Amino acid sequence: MAEKQPIIVVKKVTVTEAGHHGGSWKVAFADFMTSMMAFFLVMWLVSQSDQVKKNVSDYFSTPSIIEYNFSNYGVELTLEKLFLDLINEPLKFFQAFITPTDFTPNIMEMGSKKVVLYHMADKLGDVAKNVDVTTDTVTFEIPADQLFAYSSADPSNNFVDIMEKVKVITSGLKDSNVFVDSIIFDKTVQSKNRGQAKSVAEERLDLISQKIRSSLEHGSVDIFGKFSVKEAGVLPPGERASNGSILFKIKQKDLTKDDRKFRQLEDVFGSSDDKMSVYESFIRQITQKRKKQKEDSKNFRSRRVRHYEEESQ
Repeated sequence: MAEKQPIIVVKKVTVTEAGHHGGSWKVAFADFMTSMMAFFLVMWLVSQSDQVKKNVSDYFSTPSIIEYNFSNYGVELTLEKLFLDLINEPLKFFQAFITPTDFTPNIMEMGSKKVVLYHMADKLGDVAKNVDVTTDTVTFEIPADQLFAYSSADPSNNFVDIMEKVKVITSGLKDSNVFVDSIIFDKTVQSKNRGQAKSVAEERLDLISQKIRSSLEHGSVDIFGKFSVKEAGVLPPGERASNGSILFKIKQKDLTKDDRKFRQLEDVFGSSDDKMSVYESFIRQITQKRKKQKEDSKNFRSRRVRHYEEESQ
């Protein structure tokens, strides 16, 4: 009987090591560290004051000032403002990249005259007349017909809406003086009596001043008012005197509340053409932009309706 040959079994062991730069454990570890950071952040936030919680909430729920400026003022005006901020207030420039936007901004701290004009045009539209911006002063005028019934201090139907627009301009002011001038003509009132006209102008002034004062967010703003009665002169037959106007003047104080020198409004890219009103130009640009946005939205809805109808058939 032949002797059985032993069976030889060869066992080959292959050892596979992790890659030189990797390891799936790193992904799990990164997730763990992220979870721990989030946990400690929540624990820290729970122990903070209500004001800190509000600031953190505002940071994550609102766009930064830079994003707000780009979306509202466009590239040119935003770059002008950033340049002026960098030259005059470098810390404020870098802070703008992370600070949530202030929905009631101080127009006297915008740095650029053009940004102030654009902001005024966006908020007031064609309601404001004779708008002018200098290095430390903003003035504009609203015809009394927009705010009051003829020859009286009774608010018009547009009074509340227009004053809400004015409050957007004045509410965020700091370290400023607001001057309100109520102007009326002697022949505006039915009696053509100068004394009665004076009473109407004074009542209008009190009403507007109270509205502005009640909306101020900072105590460093003072409001001054005056009223005046002008002579209407000889009017053509059948024509009545003007209902007057309300003149607003915002002037920055010489020093801020913490005794710092006021930063003036500037114009880095040169002045506009004297033959053309910058304010009216801004209004036209904004109007055209909004009109285009409405048309685009309307066209988009129309395309969706057509697409839905085609799919349903």
